[in-house]
Amino acid sequence: MRVVTWNVNGLRAALRKGFWKHVDQLQPDVLMLQEIRVLPEQLPPADREPDGWHIVWHPAEKKGYAGVATLSRTPLQELGRGMDGPDPQGRVLVTATGGLQHVNVYLPSGSRSAEAQQNKEVFMDRFAGWTRRFADGEVPTVLGGDLNIAHTERDIHNPKGNAKNSGFLPHERDWFGQWLESGWSDFLREKVDQETADDDKGPYSWWSNRGRARELDRGWRIDYLAGNRAVRCTEAFVHRAGGMEVSDHAPVVFDLELS
Repeated sequence: MRVVTWNVNGLRAALRKGFWKHVDQLQPDVLMLQEIRVLPEQLPPADREPDGWHIVWHPAEKKGYAGVATLSRTPLQELGRGMDGPDPQGRVLVTATGGLQHVNVYLPSGSRSAEAQQNKEVFMDRFAGWTRRFADGEVPTVLGGDLNIAHTERDIHNPKGNAKNSGFLPHERDWFGQWLESGWSDFLREKVDQETADDDKGPYSWWSNRGRARELDRGWRIDYLAGNRAVRCTEAFVHRAGGMEVSDHAPVVFDLELS
């Protein structure tokens, strides 16, 4: 089963820039989208209900903001929205198909202000406890999305220059490590670490539009797919071309086997 997670930075814009071309290249069985920033009724019928796909939409109540959606080649069962409560920003969606549960997450950014960072950390605290049920469960589960944290120095081009910036703060990185230790595997990092030297950086999944960061591949890895112990990853990679042509984030791709 191939699972792809992709922050599209506005689905309507992504559709104009070649979204479906890259999806057709990657051929996912399950596709988790973040930051869709659209209501389904704002899309043309061909994109709202595309041939060959089943979709569960979870847009934000505020138009043009946040929101997630999960697509599958086979019928989807919706299991929940939010973390045991209202989710007006459309940040968490749980679905299942083919014996696999998918937790689609768009964790808030804290870069805009001190208040935004505080809200992010409140979300992080809730998220760590809420996801434990999936990590401890026997049902194969993947958790994918934009988590807005670069975990290690290998996950960011300029660690020293960003040490005081939201998304790479020491306590955020510590939190991420503790979250993984609660029962999750960071599939891409595990695969890359098996195949590259210890000091190799990347791959990255997000690039700033400032300077030549995108052209020179000076990015951050803030998009993840993690799995519980009932899932095994056989392949993992970042589809950089999608991040250059469609969004400021690239699709992250995983081939999985269920135990």
